[in-house]
Amino acid sequence: MSSGASGTDGRQDHQETGPHAFAARWSRAVHPTTATPLTLAEFEHYLVPLARRLGTALRAPEFDTQSAYEVGAALVDVQCSEPEALPHILGVVDAHLVEYFPTEEIGEDDRRARCSRLQHALAAGFVRELRERTRSEQEAISRAALAARTEAELALYDSEAKFQAVFEGSAIGVGIAALDGRVLVVNDAVADMFGGRQYFDTPRNVLDWVHPDDAPGALDLYHELVTGKRDFFRIQKPHALPDGSVLWANLTVTLLRDSAGRPQYQLTLMEDITEQRQLEERLRYEATHDALTGLPNRTLFLEHLEKAIAGGARTERFGVCYLDLDGFKAVNDSLGHAVGDKLLREVARRLQACVSAPDEMVARAGGDEFVALIARPTAQADAAVLARRMLGALAEPVTVDGRELLVRASIGVVDGRAGEMGRAEVLRSADITMYRAKAAGGNQYVLADADSDARVIAQHSLTTRLPSALENGEFFIEYQPLVRLADGTVRGAEALVRWLHPVHGVLGPDQFIPLAESTGLIVPLGRWVLQEAALQARAWRAEENGRLRVNVNLSPCQLHHKDLVADTVAVLEEVGLCPSALCLEVTETDLIGADEDALRPLRQLADLGVDIALDDFGTGYSNLAYLRRLPVSTLKLDRSFTRGMQRAPADPVDVKIVEGIVSLAHTLDLAVTVEGVETGVQAEHLRMLGCDTAQGWYYARPGPPERLHTLALADAS
Repeated sequence: MSSGASGTDGRQDHQETGPHAFAARWSRAVHPTTATPLTLAEFEHYLVPLARRLGTALRAPEFDTQSAYEVGAALVDVQCSEPEALPHILGVVDAHLVEYFPTEEIGEDDRRARCSRLQHALAAGFVRELRERTRSEQEAISRAALAARTEAELALYDSEAKFQAVFEGSAIGVGIAALDGRVLVVNDAVADMFGGRQYFDTPRNVLDWVHPDDAPGALDLYHELVTGKRDFFRIQKPHALPDGSVLWANLTVTLLRDSAGRPQYQLTLMEDITEQRQLEERLRYEATHDALTGLPNRTLFLEHLEKAIAGGARTERFGVCYLDLDGFKAVNDSLGHAVGDKLLREVARRLQACVSAPDEMVARAGGDEFVALIARPTAQADAAVLARRMLGALAEPVTVDGRELLVRASIGVVDGRAGEMGRAEVLRSADITMYRAKAAGGNQYVLADADSDARVIAQHSLTTRLPSALENGEFFIEYQPLVRLADGTVRGAEALVRWLHPVHGVLGPDQFIPLAESTGLIVPLGRWVLQEAALQARAWRAEENGRLRVNVNLSPCQLHHKDLVADTVAVLEEVGLCPSALCLEVTETDLIGADEDALRPLRQLADLGVDIALDDFGTGYSNLAYLRRLPVSTLKLDRSFTRGMQRAPADPVDVKIVEGIVSLAHTLDLAVTVEGVETGVQAEHLRMLGCDTAQGWYYARPGPPERLHTLALADAS
């Protein structure tokens, strides 16, 4: 929008930033359109603090539109209230606010988005203040009219001249009608609203202005008025104009009584609010539709979902399809957000084409997520059909800037009966189901399943409980003996952490260790396990004056944690345990392909005297050549290699494999521990093959530390 400034002023504005420069441009654009009594210089001076408030709101770390709302009201206060003033006010803000209040802390896209929201808030404040001001004038006129009526009734209409002056000179529409609705007289303001005096050349009745969009109960209010049951009512209603357009008006209708108190006429005050209504509708549209794709946004979708959930009867059903694009982040990261936006617009167009019935809608939930809703009795089957239709619509590659982009999507489908599920429950189930589709490989839809939802919710419950569980001492350790095969004596024990959950009871590590790893809690939990196990090992060694040691498992997160060596050394020193009494177990898969930097912490610990065991040996690639470069002292052979030895005769293939591994390990000066020993036959085979130590249910199940030497020596298979 042009500001009307000269070329010299324009160059100066571009060179100068801040509230004064912005106010100068703003005043030149807006002042000619207002009825303000201020001079241009006074008006510019008035705008400076308003400009400063807009600039501060634009650049604030915590964004808030309240200042813009108040600026809109302040403009009305200085009589910038002409209908044509608002576009000039918003135009300067849209074109120059970001330019005159630059900042490096906020990105260009964010500043433009903030500027747009500030415009909406300013317009809302402007409209609200204008409405309140107009309403005050309207009520003042109403009071004057009523006062005139009262004086007329008490003094035989001595004040008719005063009422006539108010009637004819008012900017608010004023009309008088008979009790049967016949329009008796209107002032020029009403006539102008309906296109001129010629409209009223034909007799009019207020009942002719009933409109399909009237508020419910409007006719009831009217009948109560004309029958004397109420003295006035106020309503907002539409009127059909001769040219086919619609006039929206605020009506205040008052009953006029004669000197005896009998109903006689109805007095109507009429305010044209068509432009305000259109602005409100535009703001409503922008608030409920996605700016990028034009689809309904999450807000409007939730409104429709709420109605579908409420339903008209218990037999009504609804279906929801929650769609997420697979790999969309890679498009943004590699090709840029501009390409990503074009792709989203095309995806939105195709998805919109998939819905056609009045009881169907598709919306953008945010980012690369879209959601569709069906609300009808057959929604249970139709939702799956819609999901297939959407996948089919996205199967064809999308061409963006000469590139063909393949589009894949994962869809979670939820169906329900009205009244049975809440809004949050529906969205949670749809989201969980969508991620199940993504985990299954993507580019497919999956139907919601209550059991799957319950498992995910339970897992989430455990995840959120983990931090407080460690603080509240809900974890404990059980120990499984490590037995020397040569003489059957206990060599040490493996520390196995358990969780005594207040609701679910005792949980094994497979139920919570993955959750601890995903949340980062594994590091403090692992340090706690290490400290408790070290304290127990010191107690054993003090009691028996022996060489018992404790094995503690290391997760991948702990293995790569920068403080692994420092934490381990600190625990050993704090507890007073020699390093040789500790063995750290690392799974084979965690060390496959590890470079020297990754192995350095283990080498440092091995140099200090800590044993390193390679756990689950044989479950990885079993590349025996890499054993020479690993800082390990023990191989823990996976139980899958020894199951064939649980009964006689032993599987000859398993025997040969174990025999070869033991021979290689001993050649490399490595000890061999076998996991999962369950029978005496199996234990004897392993002893004869030269294995050093073993653990399993044949010897003992994990238990409290005082049962370390209580060996069952009974077949457990």
